Order: sequence, then C-alpha cells, then structure tokens
Amino acid sequence: MLDAMTAYVCPRCRVESPTDALTWCCPKCRGPWDLEFASAPVSLPSLASRGNSLWRYEEALPPMRYAPEVTLGEGRTPLVPLLRAEAGAPASVSAKLDFLMPTLSFKDRGAVMLAAHALHLTEFGLSDRVVADSSGNAGTAVAAYGARAGLDCLVYVPRGTSPKKLEQIRAHGAEVVEVAGDREATARAAREAADEPGTFYASHVYNPYFLHGTKTYVYELWEELGGRLPETIVVPVGNGTLLLGAALAIEELLHHGLVDTRPALVAVQAEAVSPLAAAFHAGAEELGAPVPGRPTLAEGIAIPAPPRARQILRAVRATGGTFLTVTEDQIREAQRDLARRGLFVESTGVACWAAVRAAPPRPGLTVVPLCGAGAKTGMAG
Repeated sequence: MLDAMTAYVCPRCRVESPTDALTWCCPKCRGPWDLEFASAPVSLPSLASRGNSLWRYEEALPPMRYAPEVTLGEGRTPLVPLLRAEAGAPASVSAKLDFLMPTLSFKDRGAVMLAAHALHLTEFGLSDRVVADSSGNAGTAVAAYGARAGLDCLVYVPRGTSPKKLEQIRAHGAEVVEVAGDREATARAAREAADEPGTFYASHVYNPYFLHGTKTYVYELWEELGGRLPETIVVPVGNGTLLLGAALAIEELLHHGLVDTRPALVAVQAEAVSPLAAAFHAGAEELGAPVPGRPTLAEGIAIPAPPRARQILRAVRATGGTFLTVTEDQIREAQRDLARRGLFVESTGVACWAAVRAAPPRPGLTVVPLCGAGAKTGMAG
C-alpha cells in the first residue's frame, strides 16, 4: 500500500483521508484536497548525474511506487531569453518552453503524477477506470500518461473544444465525452461520474498530486539558474494549478535553506474571464458572486469559479505579487510576436507574454511560461 505518512487533508476543514481512498474531495465541505508528506532537500550537485524526468527531484515528490513505468521523460524544458537586460534597464525576461513536453503542454507535469498514483490504485484492485475533465490540454495529458500506464480513461470536455485536441485525446485510446455547456458544466458531469464505485478522479484541480507535479517547474528554474530563483515568476491562472505548484516549490526551497528570497508570483488572467483578478484588487479573500464571463481566446484559463480560489489569492499576496489581465487584442499580438521570434504557442499559452509586454518592467529576471503548442489550436483569428 501507499506510504502511511502520506495523506489527503482538507486545507479548510482539516479533515484527513488516506491516499488510497477514492474520495476525491473533502466529505465535509466538498473542497479540494491538499497532500501531506515529508519532503526532503534536493542536492543540487547530485542532479548532474540524474535522468531527464520529473523524478530527478524525487526527494521533493510524494512516494510513488510506479513512477518508472509511467514517465515519458517529461520536464527539463528550455529556458530562453526574450528580453535582455541593458544599461539603464536592468530588467530581463526569459521564457520556459513547456510546450515542448511530450503532449505539448505543461499539464504533463501533473498528469504523470496522477497516472502513477492511479496505476498503484489499479494494481491493488482499488480502481478500474480513470475519469478526467478538461478544456483540452489536461485531458490530453491524462489520456497519454494513462495509455503509458495501461489505464482505461474517460475524458469529459466542453462541446466546441479544439478538434486537434480531441483528436489527440482519442489517439491515446481514451474515450471522449463532449458536454453541452461551459467548462463548469463539464466539471460537474465528470464529478458525477467520479462518484461511481471503482473510479479514480484524475482531477488536475481537486487532486493535489497534480500540484506536486507542477511544482517541478520551479525546481527546474532553481536548477537552471544554479541554485537561485528569478525575481519574478509570471503564470497564467484559471484553476491555478501551475501557480499553486510554484508556491509549493518556493516554500519547500525556503524551508530547506536552498534559497533565501521569495520571488514575486504574478498571476495573469484574460480580461474577459478574470474573477480572481477582480477579487485580488478588491482586497477580498474569496470570490464574490459569480459573474458571467465573455468568450476569450485564452480558453484554458477561462474558469469563472476556481475551487482553489482562496489558496490562489493567498499565495500571490504572500509573495508580494499581483494580478494582471490581458485583452483579446493583446493575446493576438503576443501570439504573432512570439511566432516571429520562432515560438509557435497556443493562444492561452501566450497570455503571460502579453501581460509582461504591457506592464512596466520589473527589476531583475522575470520568467514566463509558454504552456501549450500552437499546433494544438492554430493562430488566433
């Protein structure tokens, strides 16, 4: 069975559950789980001899019995300069090319963790199928790593999801269920399916194993920069899985004495769907009444009611960061600009570069992620 020292815990109610249970949310408040386990410091010199996958940071990751069977060599994505510091302008910007992951998006970081955990549950007869919901990239990643692990996967997506993403999900052997309605309607349908016996809900929102995969984004920055972190880390935020993973890594690196400063986390939303930005700038700790969003090119972060909203707002404030929003025209122009630089990125994935281009430069090094490949969606109209 799993390590007895690893447990799900509700950050709001402090209710606990063993990680080999299929209870996908807190039974008291229905909120998402966090994960409690004892991480250890990663030795920077030891990394030179380790393989290229997330598991090179195994001391920082929860115990995973089936990691070697599931990995596709994800991680270690390049860090390339977009804007170099010059005399009188000490700001520089680099991009981390997470669209070069095996399924062409950063969601592989979390999906490999979910698949390894799901394989454990299957091997012990606790689960016989995997259910996920997604606007495309997370579903593709779960389908791919589920195929790698030999798992039966069912992926719920909103009707109107990019045909290229649907083709990719199906190519990995997963069954696709298209749901009429928005992203939230899709999540509700998947959660209903997840309540059926023997079902593991591979949710990139509710299951914290996903966050412990996305935190490797920051461990890679720390390694690439020789044991330090950039002054500013900019991340796109819908459900906040990359931001919360980054926050986890920063706190772990500080706790273990591997860095001595906390970078500012700057969160980016599309102006058309920006509930977290509105709450942040209003000084609120929770989201207000739901406000209908407008259509946006950044479909991957168009989340009107993220379940981890309170944690996201707290994480940004703890680092002295902020929220920025971008318009549809800024997204289009940022995608064209990156393409002219040789980087073909999907419209959601360019949101951070759009925000950085429009905002006053921050001193020091700023890193933006380019999260998904343009081949998944094409150029924005």
